[in-house]
Amino acid sequence: APGCIDMHVHLREPGYEHKETIETGCSAAAAGGFTAVCCMPNTNPAIDDESVARYVHEKGKAVCDGIVDVFPIAAATKGRKGEELSPMAELVQAGAVGFSDDGAPISSPEIMRRALEYSSMYGVPIIQHAEESSMTHDGCMNEGATATRLGMQGIPPIAEELMIARDIILLRYTPKARYHVAHISTRNALDHVRKAKLEGLNVTCEVTPHHFTITEEVVSGFDTNTKMNPPLRTKDDVAAMKQGLQDGTIDVIATDHAPHTIDEKEVEYTTAPFGIVGLETAVGLCLTELVGKKVLTVVQLIQKLSTNPRRL
Repeated sequence: APGCIDMHVHLREPGYEHKETIETGCSAAAAGGFTAVCCMPNTNPAIDDESVARYVHEKGKAVCDGIVDVFPIAAATKGRKGEELSPMAELVQAGAVGFSDDGAPISSPEIMRRALEYSSMYGVPIIQHAEESSMTHDGCMNEGATATRLGMQGIPPIAEELMIARDIILLRYTPKARYHVAHISTRNALDHVRKAKLEGLNVTCEVTPHHFTITEEVVSGFDTNTKMNPPLRTKDDVAAMKQGLQDGTIDVIATDHAPHTIDEKEVEYTTAPFGIVGLETAVGLCLTELVGKKVLTVVQLIQKLSTNPRRL
């Protein structure tokens, strides 16, 4: 099989090397069967100028010895603040293969419109962390009966769905742009993407292994490794993710590999950071949950893990 590529990882360098480095992240990628990764820009400083993008690109070449290629996803806005576009031309020249404020949505409709317009000049996608953040303050798991039973502040699924619906309207206005939904997690969000594809819009999406394997019920054990954003959803949403993989609505499987230190995770659930690691477990989970249960064939799985993300 061609080497897998994970188009959504957090290598944490520069700025958060206590969580992960480019070298340790590439080691995890190689152990998991990935020969390339695309790293997200929520570093410190953010990957929002040429020097940081070049640093990540060159450091990847230096430490990975040609085994794992590292491609930076640059910040769509300066400092990931959502207020001013980053210098996209310079970032593409420095090796950026896409733009995202991942960890935060591009909330302003005007900024998103401009991001779509400018990125279309360079043929790279805008990758949206789809979340209407005004609805998710202090949320730590999926909003619903389980959250109520556990006494947890919920993150409503409509926060994801609203942002995707808005962005699709903007994409109609900027039809030459490429729009990609990161870590999609709800049935209705997937329906928005499915309809946009039928309309002929240039929209793609990815799903993580945890969003097609486990549900919000596992939060009942208060294991902070079950805390991620978007949160684990319902059984119906998990079934919808598998259906989306099967019918081709979901183009890519990506891990959203997001390491933290043990000390950061071994705290109360409500104060723990979002995110879990995924590079070393993704292929095994996919073979067990998708191929083993006849959701996808091996060839289809390779498309989701390798050829489709490479194409994007």
